[in-house]
Amino acid sequence: MASKIVVVGDVNCELQDVFTKLSKLHIKQNFAFAIIVGDLFGDCSTEHELEQISALLQGNITVPLPTYFTLGSRPLPTRIIEAIEANDEVCPNLYFLGRRGTLKTSEGIRLVSLGGTLEPDSSRSSEKYHPGYTESDARALYGAHSADILITHQWPKDIRTGSKPRYHLSSSPNFFWEREPFFQPPTEDNPDAKPLTRFISLASYSKTAKTKWMYAFTLDPHAAASMTLPAGATAIPFAPLQTKRKPLRPQKESFQRFAVDDNDGDHRPRKRARAPPPGPDQCFFCLSNPNIATHLITSIGEESYLTTAKGPLPTSKTFSPALPFPGHMLIIPFTHTPTLNTISDPSSRLATYTEMHRYRTSLHTMLQARASGSLGAVTWEVSRGNGIHVHWQFLPVPASLIKRGLVDAAFRVEAENLKYPKFEKPSSTTDPSTEPGDFFRVWIWDPPSTESADADPAENDGAADPDAEKPELGSEKTLLLPLSTEFRFDLQFGRRVMAKLMELEKRINWKNDVQSQAEEEADAEAFKEAFKQFDFTLEE
Repeated sequence: MASKIVVVGDVNCELQDVFTKLSKLHIKQNFAFAIIVGDLFGDCSTEHELEQISALLQGNITVPLPTYFTLGSRPLPTRIIEAIEANDEVCPNLYFLGRRGTLKTSEGIRLVSLGGTLEPDSSRSSEKYHPGYTESDARALYGAHSADILITHQWPKDIRTGSKPRYHLSSSPNFFWEREPFFQPPTEDNPDAKPLTRFISLASYSKTAKTKWMYAFTLDPHAAASMTLPAGATAIPFAPLQTKRKPLRPQKESFQRFAVDDNDGDHRPRKRARAPPPGPDQCFFCLSNPNIATHLITSIGEESYLTTAKGPLPTSKTFSPALPFPGHMLIIPFTHTPTLNTISDPSSRLATYTEMHRYRTSLHTMLQARASGSLGAVTWEVSRGNGIHVHWQFLPVPASLIKRGLVDAAFRVEAENLKYPKFEKPSSTTDPSTEPGDFFRVWIWDPPSTESADADPAENDGAADPDAEKPELGSEKTLLLPLSTEFRFDLQFGRRVMAKLMELEKRINWKNDVQSQAEEEADAEAFKEAFKQFDFTLEE
């Protein structure tokens, strides 16, 4: 029987807040149990933290369901250790898994945990409350290969490059990351089965930062291994590499690979082994990358964020005076995933898509308010399983081009000239976040006339279906270009089409129009000033 499980990142002694939120969610979802990865208690150096521990031990903070935790990077407080030693639990429903341990729950789910961080010094390896482990501790982690859930505080080496638990849970202080599922080699006993592992790392709980610190999923420990692989699945990343690993690319070259609509135009031979995809700390669309261009970011939501494009197609004069900035924007999900449909958790996938669509709707509202119906918009997405980090590109367009059908025609004609497949209607209309396969998707928004624009367009609730626009918000058409996995697709297709249509051919290649940082900052600030009244993330 399948069980609902909820996972929480670092709590850092914010016990009342986290368990109150968990209690409210548990009433609705009826979880079997909860898991806390990372530090539950933090360093306990403030009066507030000490009060939280006292309230927990005195029964003034209720743990609403069986909750398991292990060690993070900090040792457990002395009073917590004393409670565990005396009662085998911290308080009702709160259980310590140990620094290294195995537990089978009443639902038949096997948990294996390894807390702390790797230490070369083994002098304290026998201390069960010390937040560190040695290589011998890891080798002695019996049952990890057959676990339903593996819990570690530290990310495993090479998790980003390409154990066999069904779920591997970890934590990272500042960001959430869900890796593409990876599969293990078949066994002689069941050569057709393809066992999958899903690696998920939760951010720390925060009252202010909008990062994902809670994750829920359903697990049936008795379910047979899958015979098919989901889109985007990769081979196990811990397998030995067959060739010598290449050094990391220079930052500039790496940025060119992952920046807006980059296309490798040097026609080098394709037979060389492809380098492993970058992880969040190297991806220039991930907020966890220390080299990310933060000055381009204009808004941060719960599941995604908004940024100005590097090397924008328009200039700050293209749509002036209505828009004193280029208006070429990127809507980027927090989840490091090549496609939206490979986000495995349905609620997370839909929440991500819904918020990204809400950003589009807010941008439409801003255009309507500033341009009075003279500007529409085009948004496009390249969704490929071998991609790096999916994102949407948003571009204002003269409304006359849309109303005359020229935008629709431009995409279709360019596809025909390149001998691409024909555009189709989306196959998934009830939930566009699950659109299957590889594809290029474009939304064409026709603004309302000035007569119908008197109604407040901000009333749109950001529903998941973009075709469900209200009449006063204008109309929208969605086009879908299906792509097979082996199809050679020009990643600059969307920009190329719009550059030709808007007579901006000289700006087709974004690399030729990269601005100075001062210019980028000025455009970002001008956009934020114009967008602030439409930015739903600023709502109280």
